[in-house]
Amino acid sequence: MNNDTNEMNNLKFRVLLGITAAVLGAASFCFIRIPKAEQTEIIPAFGSFGSQTFDHLFKPTDGICEDITASIQEYSDSLLSYNDMTEENEENMIEASDRYVYQEGFYYQSITDDIKERINGLSYKEDCTVPYEDLRYVSVLYVNFNGETMHGEIVCNKAIAQDLVEIFYELYCNEYQIDKIRLIDEYDADDDLSCADNNTSCFNFRMVYGSGNLSKHALGLAIDINPFQNPYITYPEGVERISPPGSEPYADRNSGLPHMITENDLCYRLFQQHGFTWGGHWNTIKDYQHFQKEL
Repeated sequence: MNNDTNEMNNLKFRVLLGITAAVLGAASFCFIRIPKAEQTEIIPAFGSFGSQTFDHLFKPTDGICEDITASIQEYSDSLLSYNDMTEENEENMIEASDRYVYQEGFYYQSITDDIKERINGLSYKEDCTVPYEDLRYVSVLYVNFNGETMHGEIVCNKAIAQDLVEIFYELYCNEYQIDKIRLIDEYDADDDLSCADNNTSCFNFRMVYGSGNLSKHALGLAIDINPFQNPYITYPEGVERISPPGSEPYADRNSGLPHMITENDLCYRLFQQHGFTWGGHWNTIKDYQHFQKEL
């Protein structure tokens, strides 16, 4: 941590001690009242991280001395946690020194320790044969189904990281709506759960359903877009099966329902321009959500 940061933290601690002494003095009366207007003047000096704790510490109260002491201890603990978190973030920034920023909000970088902790044992399983060095963490912005700008996270193969930031940037600029873009690890790396929640995702070390072959998702070379509106259709034993459940109306690609990917769709055109193939063109099955790239 640099000297400026250390000096700032020391200043925060000295101010904390001064406030603690004042509070303990007032606590001798077992009563404290500070107007709300004064609270808002004190809190900014500590940064946004301290605001919730100070709400507890300085709220108008009829509590006893023990409550005040407990609040002070709680804040001290939170300050230490904040310092630890800052050091960890700085370490991660050093590890991600190869970050490439395409546009504001759109970048990719190597897999850092904090991302490893989130994916280990989930999308990155114990038997995963893809080295971390071949994967990239991708950050994008997107417009959700409510028209709101959201932040999305993707883990993919390094070979398509540049493709993805370019594609998702164009989608965002054109206000192309995507329901969710979350790491599949938030669904315990369960593809069925992720698709049922209409989540757009990429890397997940797994086999193709019903086979012993690795999926392109296992290599981080495939991505599923708005899977509920763009279902996966198979024909086991000649019987049509549409996944995820409830997406049956979207199996009719002539229905004109919103968010369906077609050959006239911007999403399809962008992925095609970047050399991806579309599961909607497959013959024996249809995977309308799916784009993959061959290396």
